[in-house]
Amino acid sequence: MKKFLFLFLLIPFFAVSAQKSAVNIIPQPVDLKINSGSYTLTKASSITYSKSEARKVAEMLTSRLNPSTGFDFRPQMAKTGDIQLNLNETQNSQLGKEGYILESTAKGVIISANQPAGLFYGMQSLLQLLPKEIESKIVVKTNWLIPSVKITDYPRFGWRDLMLDVSRNFFSKEDVKKYIDEMVRFKFNTFHWHLTDDEGWRIEIKSLPKLTQVGAWRVPRVGHWGDRAPAKPGEAATSGGFYSQADIKEIIQYAQDRNVTIVPEIDLPGHSMAAVASYPELSCTKDTSIKVDPGARFSEWYGNGTFKMNIDNTINPSDDKVYEFLDKVFTEVAAMFPGQYIHVGGDECYKGYWAQDKGCQALMKKLNIRHVEDLQGYFMNKLELILKSKGKKLLGWDEILEGGISP
Repeated sequence: MKKFLFLFLLIPFFAVSAQKSAVNIIPQPVDLKINSGSYTLTKASSITYSKSEARKVAEMLTSRLNPSTGFDFRPQMAKTGDIQLNLNETQNSQLGKEGYILESTAKGVIISANQPAGLFYGMQSLLQLLPKEIESKIVVKTNWLIPSVKITDYPRFGWRDLMLDVSRNFFSKEDVKKYIDEMVRFKFNTFHWHLTDDEGWRIEIKSLPKLTQVGAWRVPRVGHWGDRAPAKPGEAATSGGFYSQADIKEIIQYAQDRNVTIVPEIDLPGHSMAAVASYPELSCTKDTSIKVDPGARFSEWYGNGTFKMNIDNTINPSDDKVYEFLDKVFTEVAAMFPGQYIHVGGDECYKGYWAQDKGCQALMKKLNIRHVEDLQGYFMNKLELILKSKGKKLLGWDEILEGGISP
């Protein structure tokens, strides 16, 4: 009798546990309560939004639901509906700009938020509540059940960032949009776009056309990175690509529609082989034989944090014309990107060519500095002033601390 009673008590426990395991929201919400029952999405279900500012989110929701369900949902602005996207009349201080409350019952689903961003993230959670077949690009016959839950969610971190490096390997405009789509499924809101490096310059600068005419292309190579053969004399550089300013504008708008801020990175003063290949006068050596790196090994690393570059991939911090070049670059970059930050790299900058350069030595003497490392601090401070003049703030990798930076 005791055994039967024990099993009888365990049955509700396992039922609740099974139900909870069926509800997986990523990232884990602040609060998730699972109730009994579910709502079935059908072709007769209505999708509504309370204010015009929520229309775009409602349209995105229907664009995600229609392909797999085969239903022809068309959102309407209304105060009632089976799936409601409601902007709060009175602000909920707990939710902030990106939080939401999602409540689903047997009667339907209501997502409420202070701002459209909150509705957008609530939409992502709603999609995760549906069966996995919702991801299908073709119609699937299944029961579109939404479990009864109440979710209260808001972010712990205001800056939720992923980086995409398009310099080493070029990604098409469509690929970048897909990357943004994958980001927002998991509620990332910042896209760090690594646009320039030794292996390619990917952003059109109209006042400096060689950056993409030359710097966006390298000789075709396959194989393990670092073991590829360098470019041969006269070999055509046919592998690569770049984003026109029209492409950039389109991608920025695509990101903004999905509540994503783009932080562009122009990597300086090292990692600049693509820029130096385009304009050799930017470097200390002014070596006109330098080509965009196809993935060949051009450095030696000694295992203790020190290294040597066998090709000059840095720009000259002592040349005033370099800063004229940078002003042109960041005038156009700042005009394209509405966010407050521009990332300028600053990592893994080899100073060996600076140490041998007469101009750099003269600048060190003028500045009364003894270590060539401090020239990067001088460079970064100059770059910060350029960005400030464009209304932007500087971001960099932690190596910028080594040469000293402004407060």
